[in-house]
Amino acid sequence: MIIILKRIVVYYMSILSLFSSLSGKEFADSYAGHDFAIISAAEQAEGTTRIMSFNIRCGDVNGVKVPQRTGIGVRQILEVMPDSLGIQEATAEWMKALKSKLTLYDWVGIEREKGEPADKSGESCPIFYLKAKYTLVDHGDFWLSETPGEPSYGPGAACRRICTWARLIDKSTGKEYVHVNTHFDHVSEDARVFGANAVTDFIKENFTDVPVVFTADINTFEGLETYNTLTSVFDDTRKTAQNCEYYGTFHACSPETHADYTIDFVLCPQGAEVKEYRTVTKGVDGRFVSDHFPIYADIVL
Repeated sequence: MIIILKRIVVYYMSILSLFSSLSGKEFADSYAGHDFAIISAAEQAEGTTRIMSFNIRCGDVNGVKVPQRTGIGVRQILEVMPDSLGIQEATAEWMKALKSKLTLYDWVGIEREKGEPADKSGESCPIFYLKAKYTLVDHGDFWLSETPGEPSYGPGAACRRICTWARLIDKSTGKEYVHVNTHFDHVSEDARVFGANAVTDFIKENFTDVPVVFTADINTFEGLETYNTLTSVFDDTRKTAQNCEYYGTFHACSPETHADYTIDFVLCPQGAEVKEYRTVTKGVDGRFVSDHFPIYADIVL
């Protein structure tokens, strides 16, 4: 079944290539001399689960608006074809496009302002998963605040921040894992540290019986308290991968000056074997898909 799905994806992407059009703004298709080859799903190591994180940018990218980027966003995701994908900055406009075009995937998540459906309003951190391969066992959302059950701000946060999780079971093997996805505050370090503690506490309290992967734009760097709190519970796949090709993840449309701006992460259970890690440094149709590079890791869970 999965092989058939992969063939469908290849066909679908070829059709997209024929009918896609440029927005009028062309950018370099290979960034800062780093053009890392995407490992196709057909070449993915046996027994691994592919986890992807992608901040898709809620607004313009170098003047290119969201409607002109949804098509290339979908194509980039399908080139990677993750088992599950954590997205950040998903507006309702993005969600309507993603849910209509990512037909191989189902999704969970609510928006952060009022807790409404993610495809109706607001901004969310949804999780997409291959619906032919996985059954959704359970899912939920909580705010990174002192009142996690309702729309609210964390200490010092500039925005309400939400965390979404999904528990998935492989239909063919019966193996389960939990994917947790969020986006930490871009202004307050106190809010980021609070969010990291809220996430790790939630995982410790609820998922002692199943492996957990974590994706996020944490809006801060390796070695600082937010990162250290998370890696007290998880391994950073960029650090532990047997094969790793990476570049800074936030490029702000000027990647040659942002080589060290790694603020997006795929984290996995401590001691888990990580076969591959990649930053997706190639655009689509010569365009930036976002102001962040997506990342993915192939993990033995």
